[in-house]
Formats: sequence, C-alpha cells, structure tokens
Amino acid sequence: MSVAILGGAGFVGLNVAQALLAREIPVRLLDRTAPPPAALHALGAAPDALSLVVGSVADPAALAEAIPPGTDAVVLAAAITPDAAREAADPAGILAVNLDALVPVLARCREARVRRVVNLSSAAAYGAAPASLLAETVPAEPATLYAVTKFASERVLARLAALWGLDGVSVRLSAVFGPFERATGLRDTPSPQAQIAACAADGRPALLPREGRRDWLYAPDAGEAVARLVAAPRLAHPLYNVSSPEVWPVLAWGERLAALRPGLVCRLAREGEAPTIRLHGDADRPPLATGRLESELGWRAAHGLASSAGHFAEWLQRWGGTA
Repeated sequence: MSVAILGGAGFVGLNVAQALLAREIPVRLLDRTAPPPAALHALGAAPDALSLVVGSVADPAALAEAIPPGTDAVVLAAAITPDAAREAADPAGILAVNLDALVPVLARCREARVRRVVNLSSAAAYGAAPASLLAETVPAEPATLYAVTKFASERVLARLAALWGLDGVSVRLSAVFGPFERATGLRDTPSPQAQIAACAADGRPALLPREGRRDWLYAPDAGEAVARLVAAPRLAHPLYNVSSPEVWPVLAWGERLAALRPGLVCRLAREGEAPTIRLHGDADRPPLATGRLESELGWRAAHGLASSAGHFAEWLQRWGGTA
C-alpha cells in the first residue's frame, strides 16, 4: 500500500501522513513547497517511507509523479482557506485550487487505478443549516466561497466516482488545530489555538472576543480518522463527519496552556480592549455528529480540552514554531 497526499505539506496533510507512517504505509506528499526540515524530522518516517513531490495540483506532470500506477489511495488536502478580503480580491484563485483542480486529479486517479480517493472537506459546508447537531444527513447551506467549494467538491467527487468507477469518500472535518500548523499563505485565519501559541511565543496577551465554544478537533485525531478511512476495506457511506464528541471553550483551552506556559496571559478582552485572537465567524456553530464513523470504524477522538492542551504544550516545547 502507498498513499499520496495532495497538499501534503499543510498541517492537516502532515498529521494524516504521520498517522499513515505509524502504520508503516509509505506516503508521498505533493505540495507547492516542501515542509520545513523540522516538520519532516517530527514525522519520524522510516527510510524510504516518505517521498516529496514539489509542484502544483494543477500541473499534470506533478500529478503523474505523485500518483504513479499502483498508488493505493489519494488524500485530497490541497485547499485555500480564505477570509472575506481574499474572497473579494481573488475568487478565481480560490476556485482554481479548491474546485477546478479536482477533475484532472480524479482523472489521474482513474488512469492510475487508485483504489480509494479521500476528499478532505469541512464542517463549513453545513453553513447556516438549522440544526442543533449536524449529522451527515442535514441539508447543507454553504455561504462563503470556501464552504461552497468544499460542498461542491463533495458532489463532484460523488458524481465522477459513480461515472468512472472510483471509490470516493468525503470527510467533513470540524475546527482543526494542533501540531504542524504554521503560516503557509493558504490559511488566512489560523486556528485560535495557533494564535494563542503565537501570543505565548511573542510575549503578548491572548485576548478573546468571546469564549469560543466549539467541537474543536485535535489534528492528530483528524489524522487517525483519515488513516482509518484510507485503510478500511469497504466503506458504507460517501460522507463522514470527523469531530470531537466534546464541546468546550477555546478560552478554557488557552487558560490550560497558560498554566503550562509561564508568562502567557489568556482571557476575555475587557471593555475598551481590542481582541488579539480572531475566532472563525461571529457565532459558534452547532457541533458535528460523529456516530457514523464511530459505529462503522470504531473511531473516537482521543483528545479533549485537557489532553490536547497538554500534548500541544509538549509539542511546542520540543518543536516550537519550526515545524
């Protein structure tokens, strides 16, 4: 078995790679730039288990190198996560990466006889869906360009998989944070947790506009879920939610990190103070239902508020912002 991860130098792609490498599954990463050397070291790959292809998902030659015949699975992790300013300034660029590249990628998968294609989508696809718990059967109402392209990628994959005989599955990831997250120019608003860690590194206070309650998903848990979907002999559904079963405030997570990182101040912004942490949106969306993945593959997020803060503090101590 070998797996190609497109957009593999991004932080979610690297967490997926780490979970696959832990299973002794060889991995190829395709991205426009190589991961930092420290990130490659942190992956702990055995000799010859990890290879890199530097290039664009829109380049046929790069795709052919990354997805040679015999590739067992392909994980689609390449995406631009824009803010409103980038949406207004460069909608064509967002569509080109998040959606237009999908058809040639799937065509290459068909040509190489790839067993399974795993498309990393997002909880953003649900948009303003009126539900207190977002199960995979809830009709999506995407609004932002990112959400629209993610939802469209799910539908394009499902249609072409049916027409071309591909085994395709989409994964709606909740709000991911954790190891390997760094500035790449493709994610305009980092996770609040990464912003809090940056404040700790710079000696600035982390001031939040509100508590930020959400089903936050620790990146190693996301990687493990995707690895299980890659390895499963058969899947019963074309779409799975991946999230934590717990809902907790990022403020409490920051306070936990502050207890482990002396000097860090994390609190709500007071009247007259400007927040230094940006949350994703003006309101907290409902959590994702994860019963489908748990009942079928036995996956459940291993990290909650306390354990993710502790694990991430150890990560920062060892790797800092270099990985």
